[in-house]
Amino acid sequence: MLLYGCDRSETSKAVHPTEALAREKACLNCHAIDRKLVGPAFADVALRYAASATAQPELVDLLAKRIREGGSGAWGVVAMPASPNVSAEQSRELALWILAHGRP
Repeated sequence: MLLYGCDRSETSKAVHPTEALAREKACLNCHAIDRKLVGPAFADVALRYAASATAQPELVDLLAKRIREGGSGAWGVVAMPASPNVSAEQSRELALWILAHGRP
């Protein structure tokens, strides 16, 4: 399946630049694309917010803010720590990439 330039097939070795950014910023220490780790799967985040497609710019801003500032309560009792090493531009790029992983 091809999403936002990401080929999820197991034969693909190419890494999307935003996935590389997610690795660099340690997002993938707690999140995976298709399964829950410490935090929710990116596909589940995209699915939850898919109904908010009409509010897309506001949604991207909300997720970008949560990436930078952290948060708690949206996905259970484990808080997501702030990521001060992620710029506003990078957090928007990551938010768009996460939203592109919605399951059909």
